[in-house]
Amino acid sequence: MKEIKPTQKLNAAVRIPGSKSITHRALITGALARGESILKNYLRCEDTLYTMNALEKLGVTMFPVDREALKIWGTGGEFKRQDNRKEVYVGNSGTTLRFLMSFAALANCECILKGSRRMCQRPIGDLTTALRQMGVETVCLGDGGTPPVLVRGGDIKGGKIKIHGNKSSQFISSLLLCAPYASKEVEIEIHGKPVSAPYIDLTTEVMEHFGVPVERNGYAWYRVKSGQRYSAHEFTIEGDVSSASYFWAAAAVIGGKVTTENIHPFTTRQGDIHFLDLLEQMGCKAMKENDRVTVYGNGLSGIEADMSQMPDMVPTLAAVALFARGKTIIRKVGHLRYKESDRLKAIASEWKRLGAHVEELPDGLLIFGGIPLHSAIVDVHNDHRIAMSLAVVGLKVPGVRIRGETCVKKSYPGFWEIWDRLGEFGA
Repeated sequence: MKEIKPTQKLNAAVRIPGSKSITHRALITGALARGESILKNYLRCEDTLYTMNALEKLGVTMFPVDREALKIWGTGGEFKRQDNRKEVYVGNSGTTLRFLMSFAALANCECILKGSRRMCQRPIGDLTTALRQMGVETVCLGDGGTPPVLVRGGDIKGGKIKIHGNKSSQFISSLLLCAPYASKEVEIEIHGKPVSAPYIDLTTEVMEHFGVPVERNGYAWYRVKSGQRYSAHEFTIEGDVSSASYFWAAAAVIGGKVTTENIHPFTTRQGDIHFLDLLEQMGCKAMKENDRVTVYGNGLSGIEADMSQMPDMVPTLAAVALFARGKTIIRKVGHLRYKESDRLKAIASEWKRLGAHVEELPDGLLIFGGIPLHSAIVDVHNDHRIAMSLAVVGLKVPGVRIRGETCVKKSYPGFWEIWDRLGEFGA
């Protein structure tokens, strides 16, 4: 159990580790590229380790050069036939499972992808259907289109695919990442604007860095020509904006300032950078430089926000909203019920333990700010983003004790070491 130490004021600078989302994508493109790639500033966390271990099990060779660089010998998309069935465990990493479903279709073996109990409750039926449209033999072994999933690999035929965008952008990213290796051109038609659409932009950006362009019409249609191959590349991964958000939130609720280094606000395609816009609407000031962002705290006011394009920021905003005047309304994130936890339910229940007035909406939350909060033991529901958001609350409210705090290893293994030192920088 972790008790958070409150602090009065902040004047801190924190270097943010590499992006988890970009690391996942670069691992896939590097594994499929021809030749030797080096990923600099890659994130080594629980989720990316699941992806790395899975790729190695399917025939990819890689090893760390040092603490911040990884060398990958790409397969060029050509895999030796493996007759024995591979079983790959992905924990609760939805990104790993979804990206590996398409990758396994190329891997020239029979593969079963399975995960934690929660992972086996997260639907993947739409991705399974899309892969079948591309000629891949894949079967959900769980009830109602859930993992485990069996993929019989060896070839992706390609062609035209239709998929809904309202469940997960990772389905679309998974298809795109392996599309260059399909036997014929891949066209993806998306019904409805996809949730978390900026993550698809991250995917196409990484693909282009590795030499494969993607044609597109907004978020409605994508085309990847057949016969293309990723080129080996030395690729530097920028800092994780989602991880930076907790430090911005700390400045917002405490006052003073926090600078996050290794964040590139003018060039990043990480959609969570727009969380800064919300903080400014609430009363903070954000100073952006080429490779860093500084947030200055100030009096906070509640807002209404459509969070469909940055759903990972919902717990962070929900933490800040507790200390804002008036109410904050969070909308259009019904798909958060299928994350590492039912995030809407988890936030509502744990915030209430602290004395907050929170109402759970079908697709969001209503949070009344400025209500006195009290000490409590809170549970994170094995969800790293709930844990780090509760850490923000604990900076302001004495006696916040977090049960299950080790789940931050999923995305930010060094989080607690840095968080414990934040108060040392106070004025």
